[in-house]
Amino acid sequence: METKQRALHVYRILDEIYPKEIEFLVYSSAFQLLISVILSAQTTDNQVNAVTPRLFSSYPTPKDLCAAEVSDIENIIHSIGFFRRKALLIREAACTLVKNYDGEVPLTMKELLTIPGVGRKSASVIIGHIAGEGAIITDTHFMRVVRRLGLTEKKDPLNIEREIASLIDVSLQFRFSMTVNLHGRRVCHARHPSCSECPLQELCLSSDGGHDSHGHRYSHHLPAHR
Repeated sequence: METKQRALHVYRILDEIYPKEIEFLVYSSAFQLLISVILSAQTTDNQVNAVTPRLFSSYPTPKDLCAAEVSDIENIIHSIGFFRRKALLIREAACTLVKNYDGEVPLTMKELLTIPGVGRKSASVIIGHIAGEGAIITDTHFMRVVRRLGLTEKKDPLNIEREIASLIDVSLQFRFSMTVNLHGRRVCHARHPSCSECPLQELCLSSDGGHDSHGHRYSHHLPAHR
């Protein structure tokens, strides 16, 4: 099976078994999602979701957050990783929205990358969730799974994004990203993947049940499993 065909097969399997709506962060607006995504770097989504209700209650708009004292923001988000740096970033992000985008979150990759704390992964989250457009979200779970599946051998996020984007139709990219991410969280764990329970086992080049392009069975695990 060609890699592109295998990628589509993976999409169909995961699309069937996982919920149609997949959300990891709690938000009610594009602004809230943007701030939550910035806060989520090197921190669990649960930790972010624990602090954002108070944060957004205190600062409901970009203008409010831009005018906030950094120390007050720190006091609210102190339980998450790198809270001091993130307090600065989210205030700068809010000020950028106010100054450059009339307080609205832009929905293009080029514009989103001008916002402090936003990289391609974060921008893709916004584009996918808010704009409803195609986006490959190269978070750690996604990259681990697609590499184990043999859909790419690339290691850096940008090259993985480009290669997977070439395999999956743009209309399916966001859904593919979300289901693969969820699969990485639930089944294809970093240290102890549940291969025997995985619905992708026969397609996975990293599993004992996987096969190569010639139909030969693999019996080894890639280093990423360890």
